[in-house]
Amino acid sequence: MAVRVEAAAFDPGAELSAFARGRTDIGAIVTFTGIVRDDGGLRRLEIEHYPGMTERAIAAIEAEAVARWNLHDSLVIHRFGALAPGAPIMMVATAAPHRGDAFAAAEFLMDYLKSRAPFWKREVTGSGAAWVAAKEADEDALGRWQD
Repeated sequence: MAVRVEAAAFDPGAELSAFARGRTDIGAIVTFTGIVRDDGGLRRLEIEHYPGMTERAIAAIEAEAVARWNLHDSLVIHRFGALAPGAPIMMVATAAPHRGDAFAAAEFLMDYLKSRAPFWKREVTGSGAAWVAAKEADEDALGRWQD
């Protein structure tokens, strides 16, 4: 289980290869890579966080996934700093004996990272900068994980 919050770019393919290397105890790996999307005119996405607090919050989300599903490993990478459109912003990988647990845990991690990980995002366009507000749909997505 690993959580990395970093400014440096990462290669999703290389991360997946390293994550899967030598694994014979699993039957499924699910990955998701989030990409900085340009909805029109985005120059960069600036992501801020509080070191230490952010890693602890993500580790708690990851621990919840491990408690809920039969995971043998997981990886969460999230970047901060100034990111250009098209750049990988985050990656989740889950490894489990069966695909159902790997898919469910990955979706849980993605939903909670989107809504509960303490990051602040600002979109910079040619006409200025604006903080990204929380979306009701992201909050609504958490409802399916309530017991």
